[in-house]
Amino acid sequence: MQRVILHIDMDYFFAAIEERENPELRGKAVVVCMLSGRSELSGSVSTCNYIARKFGIRSGMPCSRAKKLNPEAVFLPVRKPFYTSVSDRIMGILRSYADPGENGDSFEQISVDEAFLEITDRTGGDFNLAFELGMQIKGEINEKEKLTCSIGIGPNKLIAKMASSAKKPDGVTVVSPQELENFLWPLNVSKLWGIGDVTARKLQEMGVVTIKDLAEHDVIELISTFGRSRGTWLKHAAAGIDDTLLKERDGSEQIGRIATLPEDTLDKELIFPLLDKLAGDVIEKLDSRKLSFRVVTVTVINSNFKMYTKSRTLNHQVSSKETLLGVAREILSDFLSENRTRLRRVGIRVGGLQKRKGQKSLFDY
Repeated sequence: MQRVILHIDMDYFFAAIEERENPELRGKAVVVCMLSGRSELSGSVSTCNYIARKFGIRSGMPCSRAKKLNPEAVFLPVRKPFYTSVSDRIMGILRSYADPGENGDSFEQISVDEAFLEITDRTGGDFNLAFELGMQIKGEINEKEKLTCSIGIGPNKLIAKMASSAKKPDGVTVVSPQELENFLWPLNVSKLWGIGDVTARKLQEMGVVTIKDLAEHDVIELISTFGRSRGTWLKHAAAGIDDTLLKERDGSEQIGRIATLPEDTLDKELIFPLLDKLAGDVIEKLDSRKLSFRVVTVTVINSNFKMYTKSRTLNHQVSSKETLLGVAREILSDFLSENRTRLRRVGIRVGGLQKRKGQKSLFDY
């Protein structure tokens, strides 16, 4: 059966979340920065929306340089815990569409805003069905998170990844095995996923400008220049060949939920019921995947829109709601005793995830 792989790439993820949270930002250039704290705009651009990109602003650029390119742009600090909580929910949606692989081999999250899904079994290798499934995914993400994504669909990870960039933002691109050459070969060799600037320059020095040039280039010369492994890979990639399997990464993933309180408050009687619901949602996700956790993080956003996080690492893997809720309540109680600004949102996140192996579930840390 023909493999069918999806690559989902959220559109200008951090900036899009900020626009969603503050509708007044829409229509403006929004730049999210990783600030160093040395000065007001000391740091680099993490991401920006498409309006900002029209001014030449790009990820990795010094924020001070971005400010010169567009002094009217809105500059915001990265709120990583908040973005991670949104990402967790989106990844949960994506995971529900992947084939039911037994060893985590049908889903692979590669960053906070990107993931691969294998849907070969769900589609029977049919790329028309894959397109319909892609549209369903986009619809569910938009309905539940009010965010857009771009999706690439191909016979392997290489093609799916490259296809997702073809119609950004908010597009779906299908590249079937019959369309590989038409899709790949006209592109500049620098567009081939896995080729960096140094390799691209070296290939161009060899007269290899397009991916078609690379596909037709002498493999012996490629091996001589780049080594057997790299040279062979270049030849295969230019032909759209990629047998790489999907592999879920252990240990680095986190699962969380965040929600808005009925009113800005410091009253535990109002906060704890929401905390209980969030803990239940997190445990439900963990149960569905037979995962345990070791790290508990509580996130709060106060009425001034400032975010704070506190974490606690347990001394063993656990999986019970009672443990999660107990730790979360203690963390939140500590925070409330130290701060008097009313809270607007609260969230729970767990990390240090592992497959369950008969671990303890006592409230012991």
